[in-house]
Amino acid sequence: LRGHLPSVRPTSVKPFLSSRSSVVAMAAKSLVVVGSVNADLVLPIERLPQPGETLGASSLETLPGGKGANQAAAAAKLGYPTYFVGQIGTDANAPLLKAAMREAGADLAHLKDVPGPSGTALILLQANGENSIIIVGGANQAAWDLTPGAKAAVGGAGAVLLQREIPESVNVQVAQLAKAAGVPVFLDAGGVEGPISHDLLACVTLLSPNETELARLTGLPTDDEAQIRSAAEALQKLGVGSVLVKLGGDGSLLLPGGGGEPIRQKAIPAPKVVDTTGAGDCFTAAYAVAVLQGRVGADALRFASAAASICVTRKGAMPSLPSRIEVDALLASHQ
Repeated sequence: LRGHLPSVRPTSVKPFLSSRSSVVAMAAKSLVVVGSVNADLVLPIERLPQPGETLGASSLETLPGGKGANQAAAAAKLGYPTYFVGQIGTDANAPLLKAAMREAGADLAHLKDVPGPSGTALILLQANGENSIIIVGGANQAAWDLTPGAKAAVGGAGAVLLQREIPESVNVQVAQLAKAAGVPVFLDAGGVEGPISHDLLACVTLLSPNETELARLTGLPTDDEAQIRSAAEALQKLGVGSVLVKLGGDGSLLLPGGGGEPIRQKAIPAPKVVDTTGAGDCFTAAYAVAVLQGRVGADALRFASAAASICVTRKGAMPSLPSRIEVDALLASHQ
């Protein structure tokens, strides 16, 4: 695992460290995103309330979201063939969520209807664009039973992308299927708190936490870049191949496996930050797309940074995701 993507039939590829030409064979293989889909209830507020305090919100909007759905939609909008594997309820929010993912271009052949409510996220959106989120799992946390079609999609993918808003046991099952088929596994550490199981870590090619998640996973401080690097190295010692730390407005830090030199990428500044909801999902998905399409190292990070920079200038998680044309234009303007 260290520093390399596992062999992918019929061609062995190493997109973290090798040239773009070596991954052309992977480009035709789909990205399979397994994860959550939520209805985001967005409450714009000036600031977070103090204990015992009541504040008024300027509005209430219901928008499509969920880390899995966001990442599937982000990859699809960037022009990459993407399947979404997940569970959705039979409530009034379900049609909105399905329509949004389809509009983005994600293939929903493996999205399963589950009786009851869909996942829901209450998002307190502050005036400075920062957010606080409370999640009700709904269908995301109901009993899962992967269909033969979903398993086949995982086994034939170019890469699998996971998060932590669905049961850990499902992530483990999917990751083990992918590893057995030689399919690389990207894990976004966002979602539930708590340690990641060793069974899951053993299958992960790339783990992507933000600074807070990195500190929580390792129990180490992440107050400066040296501490962040040390904490990321601690994750690698647990068997993770590569660690990609999302640093928000400060960019990102990639620690490739196999002794590769760390790569520090500065963020592409946004003219105005409107809403950071979904920006991390956008970044992770864009990085996965970049790698699958043959970008390596700093080039892949820069592509992901451009996507996230556009994302934060618009409100909502899924509605803010950029198109491939927008990302390419921003990159061209920063050359």
